[in-house]
Amino acid sequence: MTTTETPRFSLVVPIYNEQENVHNLLDEVAAVLLPLAPFEALLVDDGSKDGSRERMVEWKQRHNADWLRVICLQKNSGQSSAVMAGVEHARGRLVATMDGDMQNDPRDIEAMLRQVESGAADAVVGVRRNRKDTFVRRVSSRVGNGVRNFVTGDRVTDAACGIKVIRRDLWLRVPRFAGMHRFMATLIRCLGGKVVEMDVNHRPRAAGTAKYGIGNRALRGLRDCFSVNWLKARVLLHEVREEL
Repeated sequence: MTTTETPRFSLVVPIYNEQENVHNLLDEVAAVLLPLAPFEALLVDDGSKDGSRERMVEWKQRHNADWLRVICLQKNSGQSSAVMAGVEHARGRLVATMDGDMQNDPRDIEAMLRQVESGAADAVVGVRRNRKDTFVRRVSSRVGNGVRNFVTGDRVTDAACGIKVIRRDLWLRVPRFAGMHRFMATLIRCLGGKVVEMDVNHRPRAAGTAKYGIGNRALRGLRDCFSVNWLKARVLLHEVREEL
């Protein structure tokens, strides 16, 4: 893809301390998604303290990959900020996201794209049906989704699944807050968008360590649920009919 060509879609991947996964991640993204070109990939370094940034730049230079853009945040700002920074810089009409730990499978993106491109959905969000996580993480996720749905009044099967395809204009319209990436399905519905869930592949973490656990998500997640419930009742939905 040339730098002046409008991409069919933009892939945004937040990266935080994933130096052991970066090269394999980019190898797989290139192999799977280049046939879907024109596309661009924006890897957003969220203030990593390891060699993630250097490895991304090294891979880009070695492969002369003009479709790869490395966006570096000033400091560690959290996953939602990293994702939104990528969305803001994206040039595609559609934005796909996936996690940087290689547990998501980029092969699922093509089917998601087709649904949004056809107009069947404004957003397609993944559901990890056969999760390759520990028992504790699976149970805590199930409980968290249940509480989330009860508080927000929405029904989302797997709110924390990182792989999604959403129209960029909707990404830019949703209310922004830390943790918003886990509420995108509900936020899109608040704007009147149609959200479709799709079963996706899930893989064991190949290297590195998980960044989230029960301790750093439970209370924060519950607070966010009540906040989203308030937002649903207060979000602005005006549209201009005409200017005379």
